[in-house]
Amino acid sequence: MKSQDDYQFWVYILSSRSRTLYIGLTNGLRKRVIEHRQQPPGTFTARYKITRLVYCEEFQYIDNAIAREKELKHWTRAQKIALIEHANPTWEDLMPDEPEIARYSPKADSLRE
Repeated sequence: MKSQDDYQFWVYILSSRSRTLYIGLTNGLRKRVIEHRQQPPGTFTARYKITRLVYCEEFQYIDNAIAREKELKHWTRAQKIALIEHANPTWEDLMPDEPEIARYSPKADSLRE
């Protein structure tokens, strides 16, 4: 049986090359990004070619992750861009070809491996 320490939830931001943004929540970040990159027909991410993981936060508790996702979705575009650029100034893809994911921790205030 899994303990609470075994759970990971992610709030993430994907971007297109033209910087159209998508905010989501998942308990399997790698799998979810791969799904977005497969460009399922009729989806927002497929329509705007949104495939680059530019920001993510990890949470232990789903309630915290849901609250953060809702918070980010209500932010202005300028606030979202500022958040991304604070953690990832060059808008680097944090999951290029699926190597280890760089994680952003609000507490650490920087990207860590």
